[in-house]
Amino acid sequence: MQRIFEDRNRQFWILHTLGWMGFAVVGYLGSLFQEMREAYLFVVLLDAYAGWLLSIPLRYLYQRIWSWSPWQMILSIMVVAFVAACVWTVIKNFNYWEIYRHGYRPDEWIQYFRQTSVGFYVMLSWSGLYFGIRYYQTLQQEKQKSLTASNKAHEAQLKMLRYQLNPHFLFNTLNAISTLVLINEADTANKMLSRLSDFLRYSLYKDPIKKVPLQQEIYAANLYLEIEKVRFTERLTIELDIAGNTEQALVPSLILQPLVENAIKYAVATQTAGGSISIKARKFGHDLLIEVADNGPGMPIDDGLPKDSGGVGLVNTRERLAALYDKDFSLVLTHNQPQGVKVNIRIPFEVELNDEELA
Repeated sequence: MQRIFEDRNRQFWILHTLGWMGFAVVGYLGSLFQEMREAYLFVVLLDAYAGWLLSIPLRYLYQRIWSWSPWQMILSIMVVAFVAACVWTVIKNFNYWEIYRHGYRPDEWIQYFRQTSVGFYVMLSWSGLYFGIRYYQTLQQEKQKSLTASNKAHEAQLKMLRYQLNPHFLFNTLNAISTLVLINEADTANKMLSRLSDFLRYSLYKDPIKKVPLQQEIYAANLYLEIEKVRFTERLTIELDIAGNTEQALVPSLILQPLVENAIKYAVATQTAGGSISIKARKFGHDLLIEVADNGPGMPIDDGLPKDSGGVGLVNTRERLAALYDKDFSLVLTHNQPQGVKVNIRIPFEVELNDEELA
């Protein structure tokens, strides 16, 4: 059914035929109130068929004048509708006299055009419906084009933001590997390269537009943390507290990685004794709450935001969330107790529906 109405040519013939069938039904019902003989049914059917045939050329004429100026179009419609009404009125009167009045012929030829005003009104109504439906279809097409362009731009923005993470992350990791090579830590550098390969394989195989279950995102965060653990060894402690009912919740891919990276950079790397990073996830009502916290020296925070830019990762995360959820999200920084910083994210709780649920 949807494919039928997506074809504009087929849609025209369906609506055109239904319209004239409706005209025939109304005409026949009107004859019942006037107690006309049954022969009048044939008159109504022939009139509707004649109108159906005569209005077909109007479609092709109106297609030619579609791009004309409004006044030229209105004048042309009036003239064309009047001519069609005159021809249709002659046919209607002839049908009525021939069938219902057994071959009656008027004394004056002008009688063939009697009630032309009624035919003119019907043809104008047909023309109005044609242009109204066509304008509606055009508006819908333009709206669809606008939505498609907006979606393409939206997807391009999301891809740009997602792929922005890779060079930023690669720069930091390769710089660390280079340092290890320079200090003759070849085995450690090799381990980092192996972990890096696993992480990049995961990140490159995931569609940057689609969301992933939280458990996959935790897996990706662990891949990244394994890379950092090679560098920091015992100086890095990781704590995971993921509620069981949140594991299948959908989140943007690699949304945790830049937050964990910031914690590594500002909390673990700056302290001689290292530090700890905790990741928590809870469901609260219709929302998913995610928290990434560290026990580092902290940073100045003003109204839930860092006083400086907060680095590429935090800005990137905020922009991705805004692009995906519009205003239905929050990302807030607060001081962790007894020390450090924690990032709290709130997004709508969504899960991927299976085939049975979709059916």
